[in-house]
Formats: sequence, structure tokens, C-alpha cells
Amino acid sequence: MRARIYQPARNAMQSGTGKAKGWVLVFESREARDIDPLMGWTSSADTQNQVVLQFDSREAALDYAKAHRIEVEVTEAKPRKANIRPRGYGENFATDRRGAWTH
Repeated sequence: MRARIYQPARNAMQSGTGKAKGWVLVFESREARDIDPLMGWTSSADTQNQVVLQFDSREAALDYAKAHRIEVEVTEAKPRKANIRPRGYGENFATDRRGAWTH
């Protein structure tokens, strides 16, 4: 059995990194996906690709994989700097705003 361990990226719809702190172990699919001719849905008989295990640290995920004899590939996350504005969202409505009001 092969699996992949990685740190998930933050949600593109939010600016925070709330659910991107831990590590995830996902299993690779053993068989190709098929397209259902009636509905057009993509499906597979392999249920292992539905399993997503979450861990607090990389070491915990590696220990789990070693204990269960799972062959893993670890993908390191690329560090990102925080995108925090000094005054935040309230700056859009401030009375001492220096820039032109755009809306």
C-alpha cells in the first residue's frame, strides 16, 4: 500500500490558515477511475482513496505509516509569509483615510 503525507494548503476562500496546521495521510488509488455511462460521474471500486487521516505533526504521520507498514512519500510544504495589513479591514471605512475613496 502506498500513501502520501503532506501539509494541506490554506483555503483559497479565506485569508487565515486555520485548517492548514496539521499533516494529512492519503492513500494512492490502486485502480483507475471509470466514468459511469449513465450519469457521467467519475467513480472507482477502490475505497482507500476516500480515507484521509489527519495528524498533528509530520513525525506522528510517519510513525503511523511505519507501524502499519505503509510505504509513504512525504511532500514538504512551501513556506509563505503572512499577508496581514497593518490596520486590517476597518481601514476601508476609516475617516482619516488618505487614498481616494473608490466606491
